[in-house]
Amino acid sequence: MKSLIQAVAVAAALVVPVASFAQSNSPVTRAQVRAELVQLQQVGYHVGDGDNAHYPEAIQAAEARVAAMNGNSAYGGVASGSSQAGGGATVSPQDWNAMYSR
Repeated sequence: MKSLIQAVAVAAALVVPVASFAQSNSPVTRAQVRAELVQLQQVGYHVGDGDNAHYPEAIQAAEARVAAMNGNSAYGGVASGSSQAGGGATVSPQDWNAMYSR
């Protein structure tokens, strides 16, 4: 039992530093937060209006409008390429029977 507690303590000690590296290198300043709030208000989002029923959708839509206004996209760049799905591949009856018959 004592070795189990020690193993959990060691595992926790190893996980804590990894979680701290998940944060960005530079902290966000108050001025940056205020600027972001002003941008959100400019696109129609009202901070603290008490509308908890549509909170996640409303803030995400406002952030998307701010990103579009700034020329950024939070979802990555334009994909240049193509893909093809379905239609082209056929399986011969012999292969089909080899895979699915018993």
